Amino acid sequence: MSFQVDEQGYYGNFGGAFIPEMLYPNVEELRSRYLDIIADPVFQAEYDALLKDFVGRPTPLFKAERLSAKYNAKIYLKREDLCHTGAHKVNNTVGQILVAKRLGKNKIVAETGAGQHGVATATVCALMGMECIVYMGAIDIERQAPNVARMRMLGAQVVAAKSGSQTLKDATNEAMRHWINHPVDTHYIIGSVVGPHPYPDMVARFQSIISAEIRTQLQEKEGRDYPDYVIACVGGGSNAAGAFYHFLDEPRTALIAAEAAGKGVNSGHSAATTFLGKSGVLHGSKSLLMQTEDGQVIEPYSISAGLDYPGIGPMHAHLFESGRGKFYGITDEEALVAAVECSQLEGIIPALETAHALAVFEKLQAKPNEIVVVNLSGRGDKDLATYQNRLKLND
Repeated sequence: MSFQVDEQGYYGNFGGAFIPEMLYPNVEELRSRYLDIIADPVFQAEYDALLKDFVGRPTPLFKAERLSAKYNAKIYLKREDLCHTGAHKVNNTVGQILVAKRLGKNKIVAETGAGQHGVATATVCALMGMECIVYMGAIDIERQAPNVARMRMLGAQVVAAKSGSQTLKDATNEAMRHWINHPVDTHYIIGSVVGPHPYPDMVARFQSIISAEIRTQLQEKEGRDYPDYVIACVGGGSNAAGAFYHFLDEPRTALIAAEAAGKGVNSGHSAATTFLGKSGVLHGSKSLLMQTEDGQVIEPYSISAGLDYPGIGPMHAHLFESGRGKFYGITDEEALVAAVECSQLEGIIPALETAHALAVFEKLQAKPNEIVVVNLSGRGDKDLATYQNRLKLND
């Protein structure tokens, strides 16, 4: 079974490009050119140089000794929180802005939930001198205020999405509408492995640097280039796609995804798509999504803005349906406990999104000689207000 995208843009039963007619020229231009652009040696050299000198790659693979002792396994943290801008998102925005340049676009539109993709997009737009508009749910603007300030400092225009649940789904809707109205000069930098083909594949390719580095680093540290488990949080799923990419066809590595179960998978306040979703079309691709009997999207809920999404990328839907990936639903409470634990055992304050992945340790029951790699997708500065409330409750 293949876990890579096919020529029609599908991963198994999921993917494709379901788009309005006005977007067809843009998406088709991207589809017909992205592989040649990415494969070009000049592009590769520019991309690699920016990853090294601007982003700060390779990021370390850190042996978490105290977590390892507690959970009786060899636990490594892939430190994407140490990337410039504080999360993995910049791997993709650097790649996509270089693609946009080669397509002759000089304006960028993006969506963001937790704000990390918005910051990463604003960052590369400042670097390349491009106009930047970021759509963000009105609720997310409130709960992720530090990232809004960073985007504005970088020169981006942040526009509030005030429809629906006023979160990531609605920001994506608004960004797509903007692109429909400005198809000639604007490139849409999607931040996750969602959207119409070729976006899920293109984003996964730019994020695959994560698993490429894990292989090299594990070889140096453990004398083998694969772990027993790779764990990552999944909303749309870009950090997980990057962490899984070079292990998709490695049967000795279990792929573990942590979804946001909110107040409980069946509480009515959740974003655990693989548990609650069924096949449907959202934001230009066929995947699993939370929906009513008549196909209306169910509003998701998570304490974490980056996981507050009613769908999942088509690659992850295929990993779930095929059984290649194992998915855990992690509640708000479990994520908060894991965040405090990582902070106080390892001196690393993780993003709330990442905390969902760290919470899997309690459920995994890895053996003492097994190697577990967690993709530490972002740092927790943006979530300090939430964490502060948590610590106050415990005083």
